[in-house]
Amino acid sequence: MTTENRRMTSAAEGDVVVFLIGMRVNRWWKPWQWLRTALAMPRMLRELSQHPELGFLSAEAYLGRTTLLLSYWKSMEHLLAYAKLRSAEHLPAWRAFNKFVGMGGDVGIWHESYRVQAGNYETVYLNMPAFGLARATGSREALGHRTSASGRLGGPRPAADTTLPATE
Repeated sequence: MTTENRRMTSAAEGDVVVFLIGMRVNRWWKPWQWLRTALAMPRMLRELSQHPELGFLSAEAYLGRTTLLLSYWKSMEHLLAYAKLRSAEHLPAWRAFNKFVGMGGDVGIWHESYRVQAGNYETVYLNMPAFGLARATGSREALGHRTSASGRLGGPRPAADTTLPATE
């Protein structure tokens, strides 16, 4: 990945859905439980990448005892439709988790979904390759009104004096 040595922002326009999903290994000595769960996600990501009509835009993964997959979707409708799509990888993986792990506690799973309306998000990247929302939607140089967070949010540009007011 090429590092951009300029101030960049995402090219996202309109609403966006941020979907966080992951798992937590509760009993590391039971790899047959957590490995089965972990291996389901790459199959889903491969499928989603091959079928842009499903609404998946991009994802970033972070691994550890508790994993995190940060993903971006075109809409909540796309995300929910994929979750229920009988011909896709998700439902068999969900059924397998419930059958083999269920409420046993060996592996935890979690997700959070956020529908973010246009004008309620802003991004900035400096000395970074394409990442996050910019990776999902493309990027553009942060010039003009895009040089400040408030400007990227569509608000007024900050005054030249950026000192914080005194607190008691």
